[in-house]
Amino acid sequence: MHEGFLQQAIDLAADNVTSGAGGPYGAIIVKDKRLIAASGNKVTSSLDPTAHAEISAIRLACIALNDFQLHGCILYTSCEPCPMCLGAIYWARLAKVYYACSRFDAAAANFDDSFIYDEILISPSERTIAMHHVNLPNALQPFKLWTEKKGKVVY
Repeated sequence: MHEGFLQQAIDLAADNVTSGAGGPYGAIIVKDKRLIAASGNKVTSSLDPTAHAEISAIRLACIALNDFQLHGCILYTSCEPCPMCLGAIYWARLAKVYYACSRFDAAAANFDDSFIYDEILISPSERTIAMHHVNLPNALQPFKLWTEKKGKVVY
């Protein structure tokens, strides 16, 4: 079963390349052995650097299930998720992920995310894109309002 769904993700990735729609990545989301969403990488066609196959499939699955969390869903992807997609997978609360190629296979095809993995370990102000903390007196106001809010949807 898993091999069949994973093959669909690989086929989607290959079709994505041959059609010119985007990069060599495909992802599908399944719940209860039923296909919920599928997407190829759409970074170049949508001019959106976050339109990786996994994130696009997550967005479509959330719409299909009318939920911002994907409990009980499985992601099948043609390649090991990058750090951005990994974060989205955890935020979406997917149950499992199956992937075909490793991040090292992707790097061999000039899709190397190792610099991002390296950057995560560096202090924000020392990263290649420096990130500077500015302490404003009311910076915590949104979190205080959230903490006090009644009837909020916790996620």
